[in-house]
Amino acid sequence: MSKIKEVNLLKEQLARALADYDNLRKRAETEKLSWAKFASQGILIKLLPVLDILESANSHLGDKGLEIALAEFKKILGEEGLIEVNPKSGQVFDHSDQEAIESLDGGKKGTVAEVVLPGWKFVDGPVVRVAKVKVFGKGK
Repeated sequence: MSKIKEVNLLKEQLARALADYDNLRKRAETEKLSWAKFASQGILIKLLPVLDILESANSHLGDKGLEIALAEFKKILGEEGLIEVNPKSGQVFDHSDQEAIESLDGGKKGTVAEVVLPGWKFVDGPVVRVAKVKVFGKGK
């Protein structure tokens, strides 16, 4: 093999090796971000019962300071990609993110009567807690 062909072959091999390295670096960075996101999701999910307790306390106390803290708490959850599933009364029941815990008379059949506990889901991911609702089971 001539020296020119050998040099060209080595250049091609070097270019492939550099491209492989760049792809590996990008894949490692993507996986690192994925693991960090997964870890933060676990912490967020564990904080939901704390939010429930604070909201329950606020419903009894009606404290302005607690309302501000709750709003900030929910804002941070939203910034981390967690959104509340809180259907409105009269909205069609959606089994994908809601759980019917009681069936009531009256109202339009198959619609939400009352939200007992809001649910939560990730914007680009799974539902982490379904909303617990009462639905109208008999009616129009």
